Amino acid sequence: MLQNKIYLNFIKEILKTFFVILFGLTIIAWTVRAVNFLDLIVESGYSISTYFQYSILNLLGILTKFIPLSFLLALIIFILKKIQEKEFTILWTSGIKKLTLVNLFFIISIFILFLYLIFSTFITPIALQKSRALLNKESFNSFLPTIRIQQFSDSFQGFTFFVEKKKNNKIENVFIHDESNVLKNLTSDQSDKSSTTIVAENGIIKGEKKLILFNGQIISTQKENLKNNVIKFEQLNINLTNLSTDTIKTPKLQETPTIDLLKCISHSYEEKILNCKKSAEKEIKTVLNRRFILPFYIPIISLLCSLLMIRIEEKKSYFFNKYSIFGLSFLVLLYAELIVRYTGISKIINILFTISPLILIPTIYLFLIYKFSKEYILSK
Repeated sequence: MLQNKIYLNFIKEILKTFFVILFGLTIIAWTVRAVNFLDLIVESGYSISTYFQYSILNLLGILTKFIPLSFLLALIIFILKKIQEKEFTILWTSGIKKLTLVNLFFIISIFILFLYLIFSTFITPIALQKSRALLNKESFNSFLPTIRIQQFSDSFQGFTFFVEKKKNNKIENVFIHDESNVLKNLTSDQSDKSSTTIVAENGIIKGEKKLILFNGQIISTQKENLKNNVIKFEQLNINLTNLSTDTIKTPKLQETPTIDLLKCISHSYEEKILNCKKSAEKEIKTVLNRRFILPFYIPIISLLCSLLMIRIEEKKSYFFNKYSIFGLSFLVLLYAELIVRYTGISKIINILFTISPLILIPTIYLFLIYKFSKEYILSK
């Protein structure tokens, strides 16, 4: 009964440390990423509410990536703390075997493994797809934030503009070049094979998506024969509602639900399924390996961290000290993260990535059994 309480306290302490580290690392990385997402407001003109919704949905994608590292740090901290406080020594002298704790760490790692699988296969892809759909559903909110002084801006598809000066909503020396046919209604040439260029001395941005220009000219150019048609104006009202941002709106493979990717492979790459193309076969396999196989490297970390419980002789201390074991565990995670990127390219690398956990887990476990049994014999 007492042992069960001890084990339960150990589980609570490890998981508590794990979630604290995971939350901390995720928030730090998310904050950096959220700064980059400010381009949605500055360059693409999306609203602040859209920015926050998009950033929060991307939080889940960041969280998943830090699960293995957070578990490594939590387990290392826990074991070193118990060794330093002599709690493990009390357990050994009371008859509890080291292999029992190894099994406990392994069970916790299985829980973390399933947590990773739930996020990587279901929650994260759906959240990322919703974040991309949000950009597709919401149009840009305001044209004013996208204007940068003395810089050509191409934040919108086929629409380039340049402003020499800007003060509040007033602009001077305006240049606009439109190839998306948003402004074709301003000229007599309604053909889709023409581009429109507008030059104006000054202008006013009225409201969110309206532009009033003064003293300028409209130049309509036919792409086939490069014939120009010039119209001068004193005042020109432009409605920018039909502008489309240059932000990627189609979900990437990483943002595609797992069930769609599995259907894509099983149905021989049907075009009806989003991102399901024969040319994307290699990348699809890489994404699926990351979601399904990568989590199985987490139990390896629990066994490697258990090497810290091996009794260390002075002359062999450099084999099983905290630095070497942490470094070895980190290298395993780095190995998994690097090799998974090439699993879609090479069958050999794919097989190596898949069977590595199947080889390393029993090998390290048997090594621990050997070491602990040897310690037990020597202690007799």
